[in-house]
Amino acid sequence: MAVQQLASLTLSDEERTELKALTTRRKTAQALALRARIVLTCAEGGQNKEVAAKLGLGRSTVGKWRRRFVEQRVDGLHDEPRSGAPRTVDDVRIEAMIVRTLESCPENATHWSSRGMAKASGLSVSTVQRIWRAFGRIPPLRAALFGGRERCRSQG
Repeated sequence: MAVQQLASLTLSDEERTELKALTTRRKTAQALALRARIVLTCAEGGQNKEVAAKLGLGRSTVGKWRRRFVEQRVDGLHDEPRSGAPRTVDDVRIEAMIVRTLESCPENATHWSSRGMAKASGLSVSTVQRIWRAFGRIPPLRAALFGGRERCRSQG
């Protein structure tokens, strides 16, 4: 049986500081904090088996993150992008909806409702709400900034 050589793991002072910060920062994702702990423990010396036992993990998990760190350094500890579902609403439709929100008014209203905009734009209510949320809740803001019903009457 061939013995696999462990990838040597040495840390610079900056890397050690960054990894320690990842393990203690409150907003760090727990998975990332665990990966940083794995690398810090590996840097102290020892084989994957020992590090795995110390942290209560599997040897393959320790080996994976040791390898990723050696190959890509700290950047390798972050999650890789996942494919996910393809977008169903393109930028052109989003832009058209935002322009319509800002530059027109619905009949008998001071600003667009999510249901009204969904019907007018052909998008779902939840999609309209997500887009508005991403752009900072535009309809109420528009009504407040541009004078509500009076502004709409002067446009039409």
